[in-house]
Parts: sequence; C-alpha cells; structure tokens
Amino acid sequence: MAGDENAGSTTLTQLTPDHVADARGVACPGPLLEARRAIARIPVGAVLEVLSSDPQTRKDVEAWAAKVGHGYLGHLSTDGYDRVFLRRAR
Repeated sequence: MAGDENAGSTTLTQLTPDHVADARGVACPGPLLEARRAIARIPVGAVLEVLSSDPQTRKDVEAWAAKVGHGYLGHLSTDGYDRVFLRRAR
C-alpha cells in the first residue's frame, strides 16, 4: 500500500523531489494548504515532497490527492516529522 511507510520505503528514500514544501510546525489544515499551493507551481509529472510535523497530514494529503487526481506516492517518518510524496497528475 502506498501509504505504508514500510512498503516501498527504499524507493521513497531514493526519490529526489522536484519541489519541497516545508510545513513543519504548522497545524492542520496548514500543511494541506501548503501542498495545494506548491503542487500548482510544479509541472505535470513532477514530484512534490511535503514536510509536516502534524500527524494528520499523511491522511489529509492522501485523501486530497485521491479526490483531485494526483498520485500519492507514500510517506516516510523521520526525526519527529513526516515526508509525504505526491506526483502531480494534471
């Protein structure tokens, strides 16, 4: 499953994002809003990484990506924050 940090985590650790949105220290819905703004600035097919210390971000971003059609690639948890990866689809 893409949302499982253990499934495919080797691939995620090797992934180089095209843009990083740092929303650490920002409470919900801030990280999701930052993801929405950032994905609009990258080209179709590019990868966005969202950094967030809010544990709800993983689920929020995954649900939003599914709703609007972007690819949710998964997440990694590290040093008190999550790294959430998306691929812009449109």
